[in-house]
Amino acid sequence: MYEYLNGTIVNIEPEYIVVDVNGVGYQVMTPNPYRFSKGQIKVYTFLYVREEIQSLYGFISKEEQKLFKQLLNVTGIGPKGALAVLAATSPNEVAAAIETEDEKFLTKFPGVGKKTARQMILDLKGKLKGFEISTHPTAEKRTSKKSDSYDELEEAVLALKALGYSDKELSKIKQELEKLERLTTDLYVKKGLQMLMAKG
Repeated sequence: MYEYLNGTIVNIEPEYIVVDVNGVGYQVMTPNPYRFSKGQIKVYTFLYVREEIQSLYGFISKEEQKLFKQLLNVTGIGPKGALAVLAATSPNEVAAAIETEDEKFLTKFPGVGKKTARQMILDLKGKLKGFEISTHPTAEKRTSKKSDSYDELEEAVLALKALGYSDKELSKIKQELEKLERLTTDLYVKKGLQMLMAKG
């Protein structure tokens, strides 16, 4: 129903953003709200309707929007599961894992076990057109766990800084966050907020 919203992001929360379009504020659930910044933006959307539930989901790119819709066609994956997949990696890497039947990679996502990973492959292999799948998800950039988590951690720190925390406060919790197992940017932000509130 809604292909995209062209408006102004006026609020960023841990699970959603609020987009003002001509005076109407739309609550939009996204894989990682902290990828967005306040201001004028075009958000690709998908309206999910089930019985009495109507939720609007938003994405930073057309590829994310497309993959989200395709993931919803997989038995065992709902909107929350699809968001978790998109929050943890890029659409191209998910597509590559499905095309190469990399179940090990797919089961790294929250809520995706071996059965669901196999279902993703059965339902979507050969149907993911328009994605760059020439490189496998386990390519060189994934050989270093530390370098992967570094990018996500840095993104989380920037998000926390945008929320008003000082460099001094963030430097203290960053050392603690680095000791954790690899997390998504969203989870780093949530853990960071918990630490900051505990210290406050």
